[in-house]
Amino acid sequence: MKEGPDISRIAALIGDPARANMLTALMDGRALTASELAGEAGVTAQTASSHLGQLADGGMVIPRKQGRHKYFELSGPEVADVLEGLMGLSARLAPRVRTGPRDDALRQARVCYNHLAGRRGIQMFDALMARGFLEGSGDHVALTPAGESFVTEFGVDLSALPTRRRPPCQACLDWSERRSHLGGPVGRAMFARMEVLGWLRKDAESRAVLFSKAGEAAFEAMFG
Repeated sequence: MKEGPDISRIAALIGDPARANMLTALMDGRALTASELAGEAGVTAQTASSHLGQLADGGMVIPRKQGRHKYFELSGPEVADVLEGLMGLSARLAPRVRTGPRDDALRQARVCYNHLAGRRGIQMFDALMARGFLEGSGDHVALTPAGESFVTEFGVDLSALPTRRRPPCQACLDWSERRSHLGGPVGRAMFARMEVLGWLRKDAESRAVLFSKAGEAAFEAMFG
């Protein structure tokens, strides 16, 4: 590019299938070891180490040492936003989507870095908009005064949210449904609160989010 940021460098990092699989595996917000990411990418440990070095040098992932192990995680929510957006674009322009035994569960509810995505995430976003708790359009949404009261009563301390680097709320385009779910610090806090209440839990082997029966009933009562 003659002007502006060099997007080709970032695109090249994401564009390799092995690195794309590694980045996708980190989309649930967990830190994984190089061997775990090698398994996700279907490559040898040596090849995985080379790919992770490139991703770290490019600022896409952050390595962290704990004892004898080195873990890797996405460098921030901005990376997750780009990946989710690319998934949506790919689903629209090249709709051949690889499916597996957990595909239905992922479409129903999954974690997008740190907030709720899938049909359940869209259901919550639509309910908040319909009840006048969110306002705005496109990517730019914000809590209304009534929305601030609702979120606070749900148990979220808005004053404690990290909002210096990004706005409290963000409309994140869902790749599987191609509609918005709630991201940003508020989306993360709502998801964390549901975990504390025992409404849901992350699946240990995928990005799927599993609701308990009581949690599903409570979620429907609040956002149905």
